[in-house]
Amino acid sequence: MRPRIAYLAPEIPALSATFVYHEILALRDKGFDVLPVSVHPPSSPATEECASLLAAETIQLYPQGAVSFLTAAVFMKVRHPLRYLSAACMLLGDMARVGFFSRAAVGLLYRFLAGARLARILEEHGCRHLHVHFAHVPTDIAMYAARFTGITFSFTSHANDLFERGWLLKEKVARSAQAMTISEYNRRFLVSQGADGAKITIVRCGVDSGRFDGVASQIPPGPPLQSGVTIPVIGSLGRLVEKKGFDTLIAAAGILFRSGRDFRMEIAGDGPLKTELLKQAEQEGVADRITFLGPVANDTVPEWLCGLNQFVLACRVDSNGDMDGIPVALMESMAAGIPVISTTVSAIPELIENETSGLIVPPADSQALADAIAGLIDCAELRSRCIAGGRVKIEGEFSEEVNAEKLSQLFKSILSGSKP
Repeated sequence: MRPRIAYLAPEIPALSATFVYHEILALRDKGFDVLPVSVHPPSSPATEECASLLAAETIQLYPQGAVSFLTAAVFMKVRHPLRYLSAACMLLGDMARVGFFSRAAVGLLYRFLAGARLARILEEHGCRHLHVHFAHVPTDIAMYAARFTGITFSFTSHANDLFERGWLLKEKVARSAQAMTISEYNRRFLVSQGADGAKITIVRCGVDSGRFDGVASQIPPGPPLQSGVTIPVIGSLGRLVEKKGFDTLIAAAGILFRSGRDFRMEIAGDGPLKTELLKQAEQEGVADRITFLGPVANDTVPEWLCGLNQFVLACRVDSNGDMDGIPVALMESMAAGIPVISTTVSAIPELIENETSGLIVPPADSQALADAIAGLIDCAELRSRCIAGGRVKIEGEFSEEVNAEKLSQLFKSILSGSKP
């Protein structure tokens, strides 16, 4: 019999979190019966066929509303009074930790009630374990739902959920059957918050390197790209928000332009800074060289990457302290055989070894970024080395298959009652 587990994430299937639904599909291939539950309906749904099929069976939690949450809480109190009491005591302790009369405490109360509704869903579908992506709101809901039902839960933490919205992290690790995170950088951060490092396992967000095989074969190492021979195409992809560093990238484009270099740049994605970035491109004199593509569907990313000579993501720490973990866009580019440039922020150096699997520069340093872009354009040997090293890094440590197998073994250990 296929073991039934549930997966909870903020949005399933979302264009901004393709790794979540790819992970669900990979686990199904490994024999798990996975029930997808989404906190919210996706604001930008993924459009590839497998995602559309998954969307049809995904249970949307928050749209069910407060009345259904309250009804579920009453049901749990009547059906499982001791578990309800345990969950309520947990809630009161958590509210005391964040401040009883704070906005955070009100949020925990609502997520306690949402947890009661999720608990009913888990019972109705016979789920034996609950896994969660992101350590903030979804894990709040999950830890209460798990206490209501008596089943185990685990969670994977990423970036924003730790660095900007990381409340009760020590408690969440302690209550989980297993805490997972995407990098050693994150593991150290969790330990610094008082979490038990022995319960934390690194599981990367893998990419399906096989879907990029056809792309990689189309990228020739070629001679040095020079103005008048081939116009290099520089790509970047992500939400147009502060932590992605698109302002640094556009400033670097201005430096390249003023040095006499010819290039084209394509920026894929949408977000609140679009108008500001368009204005900056005008001020830098590069508006005619930069194309803002808007959102790019996940199933068209390989084809888009095929037209690039290098991929750049100028990650930085934003004004609220938020930063990327290990961006999927970098992993996909490396899997596709596109040389990458990024920064030393967070765990990115765990993915990119400088001048071996890509180039890394300090964050918010437009001159260093411009120099790296120019160096990658000019040196065919460096490009070839980064392309080869990037593929080796992905296939050995960041592939979907490698990390799905790791997850599979962890879940089997949890379900069997043995220590992961």
